Amino acid sequence: MQSAEIRKRFLEFFEKRNHAIIPSAPLIPENDPSVLFNTAGMQPIVPYLLGEKHPSGKRLANAQKCTRTNDIEEVGDNTHFTFFEMLGNWSLGDYFKKEAIEWSYEFLTSKEEGLGLDPERLYVTVFEGNDDAPRDDEAAAIWKELVPENRIYYMGVDDNWWSAGENGPCGPDSEMFYDRTEEGLGDLTFDEFKAADDRQDVVEIWNDVFMQYLKEAGVVTGELDNKNIDTGAGLERLTAILQDKQSAYETDLFSDVIAYMETHAQHAYEDEHLAYRVFADHMRAAVFLIADGATPSNKDQGYVVRRLLRRAVRQAKKIGLDTEHVQPIIDLYVQKYGDVYSNLHDKHSVIVDEITKEVAKFKKSLEQGLREFERLVDVKNKKDNIAIQEFGKFNCKSKVNEISADEAFTLVTTYGFPFEMIVEEAFSRNLFVDEKGYKQLLAEHQEKSRTASEGKFKGGLGGDSPKITAFHTSTHLLLEGLRRELGDHVNQAGSNITEERTRFDFTHPEKVDRETLDRVEEYVNSAAASGARVHIEEMPKKQAQEEGVVGSFWEKYPETVKVYTVKDDNGVIYSRELCGGPHVEQAGDIEKFGKFVIKKESSSSAGVRRIKAVFE
Repeated sequence: MQSAEIRKRFLEFFEKRNHAIIPSAPLIPENDPSVLFNTAGMQPIVPYLLGEKHPSGKRLANAQKCTRTNDIEEVGDNTHFTFFEMLGNWSLGDYFKKEAIEWSYEFLTSKEEGLGLDPERLYVTVFEGNDDAPRDDEAAAIWKELVPENRIYYMGVDDNWWSAGENGPCGPDSEMFYDRTEEGLGDLTFDEFKAADDRQDVVEIWNDVFMQYLKEAGVVTGELDNKNIDTGAGLERLTAILQDKQSAYETDLFSDVIAYMETHAQHAYEDEHLAYRVFADHMRAAVFLIADGATPSNKDQGYVVRRLLRRAVRQAKKIGLDTEHVQPIIDLYVQKYGDVYSNLHDKHSVIVDEITKEVAKFKKSLEQGLREFERLVDVKNKKDNIAIQEFGKFNCKSKVNEISADEAFTLVTTYGFPFEMIVEEAFSRNLFVDEKGYKQLLAEHQEKSRTASEGKFKGGLGGDSPKITAFHTSTHLLLEGLRRELGDHVNQAGSNITEERTRFDFTHPEKVDRETLDRVEEYVNSAAASGARVHIEEMPKKQAQEEGVVGSFWEKYPETVKVYTVKDDNGVIYSRELCGGPHVEQAGDIEKFGKFVIKKESSSSAGVRRIKAVFE
């Protein structure tokens, strides 16, 4: 079964069971600056799992685009990817364990509507219980009607418990595993099942999370009044199983790209499969990230895109694949996914332009880095000759035959010369590299970056304090003011809001002069002083578009949307926009925090400007 058919069957299965099919959210969260990317299918649904009403109702399903780079070094094995799709269905206070479990089993095993997997190869785990919550006998009893009891295993918190953190909903989950061996393992004891899991003879293919309890200050305090269901299955893993492949890299998700690469590379896939896989994975991720608004840069999401593309170029070099083949590979991915994610077609030229520019830039960096490396080696050779003349070849105690940690770190950070290439080039010249020292310097650098990132993103729209809420509403007014001054081509390109300031990116080709910024600033403040109120209404997305409601990332919104209108008693509209975040009830609440002041306007990326504003 092809990957497109698996995705299609999943959505149709749950649509028939009264689930609204909602679009995937972009990879870059719009209203959660506490994280760089959407890393799980449930992440964009969190506000609704916490009680906010979803415009599409209480039963939802979708295929969600996800990006994870925390285990990037593992990419290329059978199970790790930087971009992947999660198939998920949710119940927001509607059905619970019985329906979730029965539908999971039915979709996996049904030949007519589902995947037609062999039920004799399924194993199930449920929560074993602890001081916070009892053993999940309810889930186990439901499973006993579907699979043999001796294939149901009780597991602890680390395996079968989900929690949003120290506060909020939490609860047990139930995971489904599938036997991937040729002959079939049959019945397994608990220890045999664990061993089979460790060997990857059985692999997890589905997870049902039962949000049943409430946690406060790290302690489960009771059951929730409205219990939710969150389920998930990875499209890549399901595709590998349905196509009887050890890895999704060998399925139709990647086969066209890898076949193209093998035709034009100097080394075969079977000889350099890791390099092929990393290149194919990183290029796919970059295509999707750029389509969703992330462009190569030295910070935030852009840094991840840059890192992915540079790692991809390194792998291309390893297999002898010239970078002139980058654009055809982009085209293959757009062709593969464009019918599902239309923004790939819409942003096709932008994707090609950004990737080809970054690849060319990195090739130049490699040349510069190699020249600097050669210069460093020449200096060391001269020192080595002098040391030998003075002390003798075997009495020389200098470290001229070593690339020091500082030297390696400078080559990487200043010249963009990859550490792997430093090691390779050093080895070919009988030089050593202080890898331990380099890794220590790198760890210190990453810790500083992580700390800075946490400080930067702390408290944005990941929270909903009164000041952040006021900033958020004023940012909507800021966009409207910019559109009135500059034109309707101005749209939101990103935002980041903290307690201290709002940072707003918008589409515009050139610098905005101070006089125009002053007028926009005055527009926001006059709206705040107008006595206008914030009105919330739900309407069909098509109607909102026809009525001229301002919105960015239309593709991420469901068919029924929320429209926020800032309007005074005389009917004067100051802002009318799609949104899903918190807002003040009346514009005057903004004035409580002071005057809205635009402090800075600058370039963010090509065709995108950035404004920083504060309350004073």
